[in-house]
Amino acid sequence: MTHGKGIRGRRRAAVALTAGAVLGAGVLATAPAQAATPAAASAPRSAAAAPQVSAQGAFAMNTATGKQLFGKAPDGQLRTGSTTKIMTALVVLSQRNVNLGKKVKIKKEYTDYVIDPVTDQQRYSSANLILGDSMSVGDLLYGLLLPSGCDAAYALADTYGTGSTTAQRTRSFIGKMNAKARELGLNNTHFDSFDGVSNGKNHSSPRDLAKLAGTALKNKTFRKVVGTKVYDDMKSYQPGGGTHAMKPWNNSNKLLGTYRGAFGVKTGSGPEAKFCLVFAATRGTKTVVGTILADTSADQRFKDATKILDYGFAQRG
Repeated sequence: MTHGKGIRGRRRAAVALTAGAVLGAGVLATAPAQAATPAAASAPRSAAAAPQVSAQGAFAMNTATGKQLFGKAPDGQLRTGSTTKIMTALVVLSQRNVNLGKKVKIKKEYTDYVIDPVTDQQRYSSANLILGDSMSVGDLLYGLLLPSGCDAAYALADTYGTGSTTAQRTRSFIGKMNAKARELGLNNTHFDSFDGVSNGKNHSSPRDLAKLAGTALKNKTFRKVVGTKVYDDMKSYQPGGGTHAMKPWNNSNKLLGTYRGAFGVKTGSGPEAKFCLVFAATRGTKTVVGTILADTSADQRFKDATKILDYGFAQRG
């Protein structure tokens, strides 16, 4: 086809005038500049690409709508590390008329449990409970969820399990954890310990852990505890009266105070579990809860969670 010089000149001018609007809108157009500019201004921005994360499994959802906001192998069964303690706390808090002021005597089993019997060095994360003293259930929940005390987990499991011996009571408590998982429809979840120190059968999925956290966060006590950055109000009661001074418990969740709106939930790690994190944040009326499982390093799990949270808050729904 042939065109006159006048037509070609006018077309070149129109293309030159509208080039910026066409590139900005990502649409091929030949309309005059006056018509293209308002169309480009009103065109919706393309959705951001989902972030790449190093974790083997990850998931995030809007707790109000249940909408999935991010997923990477969301239903894959992976080790959970100390994120298991979310269920430990939930089982305790689900007891009828639970008394947070109830005193629990700290037994030798609890304090010995976190120490390697060969090297006499600490082998599991500890709340540094003091043998022979007593501590309230409420304080033990802080010791469980902030410094991730396996000794605190043992004390709570022994207290709220049933049976005539410590072994029977802790087995009973683990049974309650699995019963709660079935009640919540966590079909990819199984617990074989009260603290995440696994015997090889402890696993969950990113989606299941996010659902578990969403349920636990409905409990005011749980939500308050996991949102606490430093807890220094604990009291360890001595047998003869008085109290022992204890060092403050610091929350191992570095998102608190560094990510706007973050208020929980729980870290985890281990040789098989690698590095895990269940996280939650609220901005405006939107709350995003998510999970990182089997990440490559302690710091990377927080970086990946930040990416997922940013992506989740940027989405509608």
